[in-house]
Amino acid sequence: MTQFDNLINGQWTAGKSYSPNANPSDLSDVVGEYAQGDASDVNAAVAAAAAAFPAWSTSGIQARHDALDKIGNEILARKEELGDLLAREEGKTRPEAIGEVGRAGQIFKFFAGECLRLAGETLPSVRPGIGVEITREPVGVVGLITPWNFPIAIPAWKIAPALAFGNCVVLKPADLVPGSAWALADIIHRSGIPAGVFNLVMGRGRVIGEALVQHEDVAAISFTGSVGVGKGIAAACVASGKKVQLEMGGKNPQVVLDDADLNQAVELSAQSCFYSTGQRCTASSRLIVTDRIYPAFIEALQARMAKIKVGDARAAGTDIGPVVSQAQLEQDLSYVEIAQAEGAVLAAGGARVACHTGSAKDGFFMQPALFVDSTPAMRINREEVFGPVASVIRVRDYEEALAVANDTPFGLAAGIA
Repeated sequence: MTQFDNLINGQWTAGKSYSPNANPSDLSDVVGEYAQGDASDVNAAVAAAAAAFPAWSTSGIQARHDALDKIGNEILARKEELGDLLAREEGKTRPEAIGEVGRAGQIFKFFAGECLRLAGETLPSVRPGIGVEITREPVGVVGLITPWNFPIAIPAWKIAPALAFGNCVVLKPADLVPGSAWALADIIHRSGIPAGVFNLVMGRGRVIGEALVQHEDVAAISFTGSVGVGKGIAAACVASGKKVQLEMGGKNPQVVLDDADLNQAVELSAQSCFYSTGQRCTASSRLIVTDRIYPAFIEALQARMAKIKVGDARAAGTDIGPVVSQAQLEQDLSYVEIAQAEGAVLAAGGARVACHTGSAKDGFFMQPALFVDSTPAMRINREEVFGPVASVIRVRDYEEALAVANDTPFGLAAGIA
């Protein structure tokens, strides 16, 4: 079995231990064994980044452009290969995975261009003979903590701008999907950037993430993940004076009004609720539907769901791949039980399904679930499930639809049809 090391100070560095990365479509398929770092690895990576920062932050913008453009070009040239890896380890379908890889490549190329467009401002002062100059300067070592649902795009949109503007990076990817992050790190490593500018430390969030957040030489943290973890990171960064950026989930509404194009509304809802196995923070898991169109919408959505093919993420014709892990599958199924206990009506799906071998344990497959006759107060409409589970709330009119749409502590994305 191939082992994949951490990248620290320009060197591939063995982990204290290694963890297998299993394919959620086929539990017998192990992608590889990936290093599990510890706090000492974080310390080494941060020290390397801090040492590299003075030269990188003052380096020529053309050199930064060339490195990022080279990274973007290689990602795009290998998008089929990298997309297959992503689908294999995360479980989104191969076409979705290839699209995500393409997006990652475009992000690096965009920020390569931004290296050459660095701008500031010069303003007059209220005091005679004095000018005010505003410049944008790198902050130093940036710790990036990324989630499992977009294992190459989200690292890309954190890494690329950080490097473009002269920061040095320590990346901690989600431990469920280290393969895509490792492949990206390998491309960055061979791009010509100096040792220490970019570092990869894989391992458990409670170990690597916490060490990054607590490290006194890390100037900023960017985190995408759960609300609970994000709140803890925010509090720790405020206490230490670190800059912090968080993105922590959603419970997004899709409003369907009486005058909507029914076919279009159904297609938009099916794709937003269930594609990518519903494992997107922008997924529309609350369908808010007005009275007159409600019966027809439910019937049409049930018919559309019956056509969704659940299966191996890399197989041709698959619409929805597996849930990413056993723990996530259990969470999704638990919310099915919770919704039913609270009185919502299960109108379609909602069960674990077997694929290919006839065994329900060959992968983490779940039939998309649709609940009807739910109310805004139910947990299914208040809490983020993060799986192929959607609920429909019936409302009288446009005004009530907007009131229900806004009745949430989350605020990330919304749609109207």
